[in-house]
Amino acid sequence: MLEVFELSKLPGFILIFARVIGFFLTIPVFSYRNLPRTHKLGFAIFLSWIMFYTVDIPVFLLNGQFILLILKELIVGILIGLIAFIILGAIQIAGGFIDFQMGFAIANVMDPQTGIQSPLIGQFLYTITLLFLITVDAHHLLLDGIFYSYQYIEIDQMVPFQNDSIVQFVMESFSQMFLIAFQMSIPIVGCLFLVDVALGIVARTVPQLNVFVVGLPLKIFVSFVVIFVFLGIYVTLIQQLFETILNAMRGLMSLFGGA
Repeated sequence: MLEVFELSKLPGFILIFARVIGFFLTIPVFSYRNLPRTHKLGFAIFLSWIMFYTVDIPVFLLNGQFILLILKELIVGILIGLIAFIILGAIQIAGGFIDFQMGFAIANVMDPQTGIQSPLIGQFLYTITLLFLITVDAHHLLLDGIFYSYQYIEIDQMVPFQNDSIVQFVMESFSQMFLIAFQMSIPIVGCLFLVDVALGIVARTVPQLNVFVVGLPLKIFVSFVVIFVFLGIYVTLIQQLFETILNAMRGLMSLFGGA
């Protein structure tokens, strides 16, 4: 009888695994390309197996509605991880702002984690952000997010993806991403603007000086000094960024659950 009972719970395990694997496809840290796919798959199965004994799972019938539930769970996991990935992209946007003012905009590097080109300073700040998040065990809180998502979105509950409030919430998350990127880049961008003003004054007062030769090394030197000075502020902004990620994940799950 025990084996029959466990087999009757197998569709529920498949639904849990669909949400977890969708979550791992987009969530920061766990979705990067430098992690082997076999490790991702094995960890997703292991986490699903743990959640299988902690989530109240009803008995499902293998019919058309079950296929829709699998698609729903997969989309929910992808969107929850995607909202966190979008907000964390503020680091790259801030780096793009800084690189443009420094003159590094033409020199991008390949990000091995995502497989796309990223700005130099953006990649530097992004690496610091990931090291900080891993140091404070923030990746455990991300896993808690997918675990507690069943308190907002039950496993047998359909989600109204066409809800206008969900679209509005995603747009607000985009605006928060740009706001955080502006806060992270404004110290360096502001200092470089003052350097440009000073170079303009020097060019008008001392025409014999070639400002284009002096300006680029000077702006790079000032940028690195300001980054070193304001590095403590960046750590505070990273903490605020992660709080925004958790709030965005919780808010999106509440909307999915109909709250």
